Amino acid sequence: MKGGKSKSDTKSAKLSVNKKPTTKAGGRKSGKAAKDPNKPKRPASAFFVFMEEFRETYKKDHPKNKSVAAVGKAGGDKWKSMSEAEKAPYVAKAEKRKVEYEKNMKAYNKRQAEGPQADDEVESEKSVSEVNDEDDEDGSGEEDDDE
Repeated sequence: MKGGKSKSDTKSAKLSVNKKPTTKAGGRKSGKAAKDPNKPKRPASAFFVFMEEFRETYKKDHPKNKSVAAVGKAGGDKWKSMSEAEKAPYVAKAEKRKVEYEKNMKAYNKRQAEGPQADDEVESEKSVSEVNDEDDEDGSGEEDDDE
């Protein structure tokens, strides 16, 4: 009985030791930066522009098919069999979205560059006021000289 209890205690201790390093240093999430919800989303490729339209037609033709994989497979097969001339409208739509995305990213990056400067100025004003408040408390201010 004693041996069984001590073995289970050592196993649980080993497991807890092994878990800690993987979440701190070895975990994937710790290395990633947080996503900004205001950042513009990347534009869809020509294939995904095609798939937006294809999904609607596929659902009308196959109303009983609920499989996402079947729709994706059929769309991929159709895209592969299309000629460059048939793909051209989707490529054009994707290019328009890409141009719009690049425009939005320039505006976003400009806002990001301006944002930290405004925050630094506010922080510096706060620190100056805090220093002035501390001077008044120390008794080095003019009010203390008058007393």
